[in-house]
Amino acid sequence: MPLPNDPVIGFAHATYRLAERFAARGTGLRIVEARTREELERQLPTLDVLAVSGLWRNDFAARAPRLVFIQSISAGTEHFDLALLAFRGIRLASARGVNAEAVAQHGMAMMLAIARRLPEALRNQDRRHWRGMAANPAAREDTLRGKTLLIVGFGRIGSRLGELARAFGMRVIGIRRDPASGGAGADAVHAFAELPALWGKADIVALTCALTAETTRLVDEAAFAVLKPGAWLVNLARGRVVDEAALLQALRTGRLAWAALDVFDNEPLPADHPLWAMPNVLITPHCAGEFEGYEDGVIDLLLENLSRLRRGEPPINGVV
Repeated sequence: MPLPNDPVIGFAHATYRLAERFAARGTGLRIVEARTREELERQLPTLDVLAVSGLWRNDFAARAPRLVFIQSISAGTEHFDLALLAFRGIRLASARGVNAEAVAQHGMAMMLAIARRLPEALRNQDRRHWRGMAANPAAREDTLRGKTLLIVGFGRIGSRLGELARAFGMRVIGIRRDPASGGAGADAVHAFAELPALWGKADIVALTCALTAETTRLVDEAAFAVLKPGAWLVNLARGRVVDEAALLQALRTGRLAWAALDVFDNEPLPADHPLWAMPNVLITPHCAGEFEGYEDGVIDLLLENLSRLRRGEPPINGVV
């Protein structure tokens, strides 16, 4: 379906101030806003374009007869039924790349926090305890220099994380579907098929891959079994990339010294989940991609994609 000359654009998100930021652009385009799924459901028949992520339900496609284009607010699009959208003639584009810098910096901050023992320092601060100098070298702060970082998913986020890591003197190995198509920020780039032989070379494994059939439960019991004893895991991807039962076992046995986790199988992470109480786990609430200018980044992408659709060109980050 062609994009109308005067489309009605819906912004649907529980938290982000997308409609407010879009209105400030003075485009003259008609916009509506939904903060809940129920509000979005009522607005669907009037919408030509929709910016949405978590509030989307796949049965909404049949209730939106005018809908031509969906701009995902998030990089991930696994919650959209791609075949259904294609059948309905609805184009879909992801927001991949908008928060690449934020996610990469978050991953770097997690690694630095573990190396410099900042979680321990915060616990000591809470109880007003001054830890003396450590006679045992294993109990001291460390640096990242010389450590090998294996980045699984060497796209925009992974390559930027690699650049930051190399600035700290780390050796970076990247994993991507097509190793020949990009390697900036890495000392070496390999295909996914080579991953089983590379687990054991890593001091730290960082996950920045998309959730696909290939990456679901990619980090499983077999992967943990061949990791270096005392390795770290940083998950910036999706919770289901990791086998959670195998993760807990690896943390309890010491095969994995640390896990820094921004994503989980079930979110919010239940209050009684054992990960909360583990001293060798650093938890953040799926906020790696957050930054002050996120709304404006999504709006820039949306406006460019609307221009492309008017010209009959495919959208940036097009999925359907």
